[in-house]
Amino acid sequence: MPELFRQYGFIFMFFSREHEPIHVHVRGHNGDAKFNWDGEGFVMEYVHNIKANDLKRIERMIAENTDIIINRWYELFKTDNEDNQ
Repeated sequence: MPELFRQYGFIFMFFSREHEPIHVHVRGHNGDAKFNWDGEGFVMEYVHNIKANDLKRIERMIAENTDIIINRWYELFKTDNEDNQ
C-alpha cells in the first residue's frame, strides 16, 4: 500500500492496485474513509467510525495536499495525466 503521508494519527494512502477515479483512502483511530477526485476537489465517498472533528482535519489535509495526491497517483498508476485534468 503506497503511503502518501501521516497526520493526526491517520494514514493517507492508495492501495497497490487502484482504479479510476483518482481517490485516496484514509485509515486510523479504528476508522476509515475514502475520497474521490471529481475534477475540482476530493469528495467523500464513505466514512466509517471517524469523529466529526477528525473528519474536518482529514478533509483539510486532503485539500492542502491535493497536488501531491494527484501527482503521486499518476506516478504510481501511469494514467494519462493530460486527459484527466
